[in-house]
Amino acid sequence: MAPLRRKSAFNAVELLNQRSRGIRDAGTLHRLCLKILRNIILHENRSFIKVWSKTSKSAIMYESGRVYCENYQNCYSCVHDQPHSLYKFPKRSKQQKIEDALLCQSPLDKTLSSPSEHKPCLLALTADNWLCRISAETGKELQRVYLSPKYKFRYLAWNVLQETFYVKSVQNKETPLARQAGVSQHAVMHLAIFHVFPLQIVGILEINKKGFGSGVTDVVLSQGVLAVSYSNKSVKLYSLEHIVQRYLTEELTLGQQSPLLGHKTVGDAPFGIPANIQVTDPPPLLFEAFSHNGIQIGGYPWHYIYTPPHKKHRGTHHIASLKDSTLATNGVQNMNCCSLETDVIFFHPADSGRVIHVGPTTINVLKIISELNSPLPSEVAEDFSLSTHRSNPSPRVTVTSSGRAVRSRFHQLDDDPMQETFRLLEYEDELDLLAIGVTNGEDEEGRALIQLHDNQTGRLRRKIDLVEPWDETYPHELFFDKDTIVHIEQKSSNFCCHVYKLRTIRK
Repeated sequence: MAPLRRKSAFNAVELLNQRSRGIRDAGTLHRLCLKILRNIILHENRSFIKVWSKTSKSAIMYESGRVYCENYQNCYSCVHDQPHSLYKFPKRSKQQKIEDALLCQSPLDKTLSSPSEHKPCLLALTADNWLCRISAETGKELQRVYLSPKYKFRYLAWNVLQETFYVKSVQNKETPLARQAGVSQHAVMHLAIFHVFPLQIVGILEINKKGFGSGVTDVVLSQGVLAVSYSNKSVKLYSLEHIVQRYLTEELTLGQQSPLLGHKTVGDAPFGIPANIQVTDPPPLLFEAFSHNGIQIGGYPWHYIYTPPHKKHRGTHHIASLKDSTLATNGVQNMNCCSLETDVIFFHPADSGRVIHVGPTTINVLKIISELNSPLPSEVAEDFSLSTHRSNPSPRVTVTSSGRAVRSRFHQLDDDPMQETFRLLEYEDELDLLAIGVTNGEDEEGRALIQLHDNQTGRLRRKIDLVEPWDETYPHELFFDKDTIVHIEQKSSNFCCHVYKLRTIRK
């Protein structure tokens, strides 16, 4: 019998030596490098130090080591020790203002026709309906496509990450004058669907009453599934592939002429792109659910999270099987929060099948236990739970000096600013760490810290103090990106971005 092989452990020096000699393959090397970085971040002689701040009158966005300010006019790189300006656009008119944008990272397994397509780019949607492809490194415009003179497009989102995306128009609403005249709006909104690498149009899908009925309030496209929300709290799912195959009237190519445009060029102004996906009857329904605030799908096997649209179910979250809508055992999650901010629940971003439920005092990481082909319902069980450390709440009944008992009318809020409270949760997938924003009211001025927890066990690994005060009355965003932590906050009418970088502590 062969002896058991001992699982060897290497320190950072040995791993770096093996990397320099090319002993291990690229995938193993990448994992080992991230393991080294994780150990460095969690070491007691390292900490995150604030190195940069920026204020903007408009919303600030962060993605993949880049900070975008002033409606994407200014771009700063956070990759190096000190953030620096990558590019700055000339001042634009209101018609040319960037409404929304997506960052594209080119695939490594494809050979593309243009060298510029192998570099990261920003897909930007302007207020005057232009879709622009911009170099993420220099800000140079690489390509532009005019969408439509008829429909007002405003939103960009991924269908399949780094493969296909869509541009969503604003909703067409019936005016009182049109309603009095008996003129009905059949088209509710439009989706322009594109492939990336290279940029190519799939088509413009018209969401109309013939195919999807009345009462449509919103449409979302994700992973090839078209999710349509209705005013009666119904959510219906349809297959995008089936819709394209059945209702596509003509295949379009950017830069080429189309009969739908009277043989004008697709993507040129003032003609744009015609609506070439016309749904004339209801497509096959994949799934339908009724929920107060939409549905989320994930887990393995597939489950979905929803809140029934009845008053008695407000504040609860139901986890059920997507196959037959059977509610899981222990599938109703309710934190019974008494707070200004509601608790949030979502499937774990790591696609582990787990569920994260975040409240002001508790974070529950849940797992769905299910056996394939079993007649029994799946079960929701706790994987681990985190709680804040709080002082004893003040008694609801107090006695005055005269001996009169005074009863308080209200309980203390769970997100009381004078108590330690969970505010935000961010997952760093490459380091497998959870970053949790926590506030406490020990000082008169609100303070916050970041707690790093092991994603598998929930064990607290370290704490990082934030320098700037935290005002609970305004929204905040937190990003944890390897050796960088970014905190974006709104202060009255301004937005502030604070960047922290990993540094060695000198003792």
